[in-house]
Parts: sequence; C-alpha cells; structure tokens
Amino acid sequence: MDIFSTVAAISTPYGTGGISIIRISGPDAVEIADKVFCAPSGKVLASCESHTIHYGYIKDSKGEKIDQVLVSLMKAPRTFTGEDTVEINCHGGIVVTNKVLAEVLKNGAVLADRGEFTKRAFLNGKIDLCEAESVIDIINSKTALQHQISVNNLGGALSEKINSLRHRLITLCANIQVLIDYPDEGLESISDEEFYEELKSIYEETDKLLSSSEKGKLIQSGIKTAIVGKPNVGKSSLMNLLSGEEKAIVTDIAGTTRDAIEEYINLSDVVLCLVDTAGIRETDDPIEKIGVTKSMDFIKDAMLIIFMADATSGIDDEDEKIMELCKGKKAIALINKTDSGSLIEKKDLENNFECVIEFSVKDSKGMQELESAIKNLFEMGEIDVNASSVITNSRHSDALFKAKEALRSAIDAIDAFIPIDTTFIDLETAASALGEIVGLTVSEEIVDRIFHTFCIGK
Repeated sequence: MDIFSTVAAISTPYGTGGISIIRISGPDAVEIADKVFCAPSGKVLASCESHTIHYGYIKDSKGEKIDQVLVSLMKAPRTFTGEDTVEINCHGGIVVTNKVLAEVLKNGAVLADRGEFTKRAFLNGKIDLCEAESVIDIINSKTALQHQISVNNLGGALSEKINSLRHRLITLCANIQVLIDYPDEGLESISDEEFYEELKSIYEETDKLLSSSEKGKLIQSGIKTAIVGKPNVGKSSLMNLLSGEEKAIVTDIAGTTRDAIEEYINLSDVVLCLVDTAGIRETDDPIEKIGVTKSMDFIKDAMLIIFMADATSGIDDEDEKIMELCKGKKAIALINKTDSGSLIEKKDLENNFECVIEFSVKDSKGMQELESAIKNLFEMGEIDVNASSVITNSRHSDALFKAKEALRSAIDAIDAFIPIDTTFIDLETAASALGEIVGLTVSEEIVDRIFHTFCIGK
C-alpha cells in the first residue's frame, strides 16, 4: 500500500450492531469525507476545528441520503496514524455500512490492507513496533492478565525497558570507539572494571527478561491440557463445568465422547487449551477405537494432564494403564464423585501424580484446589504486570535470545583476558537485536508480516 494514499475501511465488527465506524486516513481524508457528508448547516469539514464531531447525512452520487451519521474529524498530527483522519459513525448493519464505505471508495479512498492504520502509526513515528504489536494483543486478550500486560506495553512499558538497555549498550560501544579512534588524546572514558560491571548488569537484565518468556508464552497461548480417564468418570462434565456451558454431551452410556472436544478456558487468569478426550478402554467399536487412539496422542502432546478416576468404583486395571501413560508429564489426579463416598484414598494415587484432589463435578468441590495446583505446577503465581517483566511475544523472545548470546560472548572474551575493544562487534549485535523489538533495526519484510496478522480496519 502506498503510504501517501488515503485509505478507508470498516473498523467495527462486520455485521448487525448499534453502530458501525468507517475510518478514513491519509492526506485527502477530509476532502473525501466532504464529498459524501452533508451537514444541515451547510458547513464543510475542511473549515471545522480538529477533534470535533458533526451531525449530518451520508449521500450517494445522486444526492440521495444513505444514512444519518456522526462524523469525527481529527487533523494531523494529533491522530492515531499521524495523518488526517475522519471516522464516520453510521447505524450498524451490513447493507448501510457497505453503502457508506462504497461511497467513500468511489470518491478517492483506497481499501485499507490488514493493519494498515496501525502500520501507518508506526511508520509515522506515533508508536514503535512493540507498541503496535500490543494493539493486536489487546484485541486478542482472553484474560484480564493478558489485557493488562498488553495495555502496559501499548503505553510503552516494555519499549522503555528495551530502549534503556539498548542505550546503555550504545554508550559502551561509543566508549570503545573513542579509544580506537583517539588512543592518544587522553579523552575520559570509563575504566575496564566499570565497563565490565556495566556489561554484566545489561546481560543480567536481558537474561531476566528472557527468562520470563516461558511464563509469558503460557499466558498468551494457554496451557495445552488433556482431560483423560476411563469412560463415564466425568470428563465431559468437567469440561462443561470449566467452560461454564454445555460443550460436551453427558450421558450414562459409556463411550459417548468419540472425538476430542477442544475449548479455551480462562481459569483465574490462566488460559487452558482444554481437550476433553474419548474415554480410554479396550473396545471393538471401530469409531471408538479411533477416539481412544486420538486420546493417547493428546496425552503425548499435552503440557498438562488432568486424570479423572471414579471414586465410587475404585482403581482398576484400566485406570492403571492410563496412569502409566501419564508418567513423566505434569499431571493432576481428580478423584471424582466424592459426594457419593469414595473407594479411593488420595495416598493410592500420590506416587503417580504431583497433586491429587478429592473432587466433585456435581457440586464443584475441589475447584479452588485445582486452580491453585495448576498455578503451582507452572509457577504462575503473582505476576508484576506493571514492571514490564513478562515477555509474551515469541518475536521479542527470539531477539532477546540473540542479544543475550552476543552479550555472553563479550563477557567470555573479557574473562579470557582478550582486550575490551574486541567486544565491539558483539555489543553492536546485541544492540541491533534489541532494536528489532522496537522496530529500529527490523527489516521491511518482518514489518509487513507483523501487520498482516491484524484485521482489516485496525
């Protein structure tokens, strides 16, 4: 897309609703809006003050009214994109929204690409790349924790940290450059000891940020979790309880669940990518056999196993076989149906599982224990979201890893008594890697790829 063109798109969800917003941004935004907008007073938008709202109508090329609207006028540079921007607030509905957009496009605007408005904000210096990515993270947030981290990053929390580390590295590079270019000038520079201590400090802070990425990945993508057990132990009922709706069919007939049912569950700010698997047992039913095979595959791939046993029937050979499959995994055992008494004692399962909970899907007994157990297993305790301490973006973690490796190389060189000026290339590499996060040293191809993940209209 030509950055000098004027673009337009529908910025609200497509479909029926209270209002729809058509956003226009670019050098001709106000001129194009004036061609389709008619105010009862006869005033044109070009003569109006910036950051004002105007009542009127959208008309077609024949002068026929399409809709009654409110138009928001925002002139550069005090806009999201840094360009003249007009937002037409029309009534929600597929037909009227498309008609308004069609008139805007007929009068000179070009349909915006995915993420076009946010990309223009980045290219015009209104936000950096890290802040731009936070926009889509806010939109895709599944939990309050994800949302808070994304909002903080949009406000520049992570960018400030990255820019600070990068600035400190550039200062070290400048110190080396001075010593190389003007060795006999007697210019002041930091001592070798101060240089080394500063380098180690930057390394430690970079490593601390990087070490949060595993936790951040779980916050952002969710913990892949499989509910396993024999038929009729309550797996589907647990799925329904955790999701808060009837996602899975529940009957007294063994083998009701033939295929895996997947659902994202928000459990106390921890996202579970939850899979209700088919009951594992010996069967002659060819369809159920496929379901059992799939269940075993999910056990292999899952990050967390929730094993369910029936308290009213005790542990049998089939339970033992399933427990064997759970070995070596992060696994929690639920002794379900304890509201009707129990033939199973917790100690019977404690050797096989990191946590055993007496549970009842019927009356939600054990839910708090389950939430706490999951948090403890994945060390998802209290997270300081205000300290920009959690890396949730894999691109950021890759860049931090490159920076850390380069810094480690520089430290190792000094430890080996190699002259400090030989670390220059490593320090430049680390600074460049950090620059990728905020978009200072990133390629155009990566920028295009990032914004292509956005929706049209954002």
